[in-house]
Amino acid sequence: MDYRKNLFGGAPSISFGKAKTNRKNMTEAEALLWNFLRNKKLDGNKFRRQHPMGRYIADFYCHEKKLVVEVDGNYHSNPDIIKYDRTRTFNFNLDDIKVIRFTNKEVIDKLSWVLEEIRKELKR
Repeated sequence: MDYRKNLFGGAPSISFGKAKTNRKNMTEAEALLWNFLRNKKLDGNKFRRQHPMGRYIADFYCHEKKLVVEVDGNYHSNPDIIKYDRTRTFNFNLDDIKVIRFTNKEVIDKLSWVLEEIRKELKR
């Protein structure tokens, strides 16, 4: 996908409905992090939540900095999901989009650290 030309990378229409559902059903960790990313609160960077990108939906996406932030629950430790996540990250990286991941526990227990890690990536 060429996200420079199309913010959504040609995402199919079904993805927009799924993203809307995901926004209504955020995890506790996603909701907590969103409070610090929304409305350009993190150093003036605009983030979108549950953003369709090609065949994927990113938890949080900063288009200007080409950064995807994922917040992963326990099911991401499943070997099949690990493989899927690696493929997904690889595909984003092909389009010069950086993906960083945090666990729900990290967001809830170490929010300041998570925000600082995101800041570091935004400065690159």
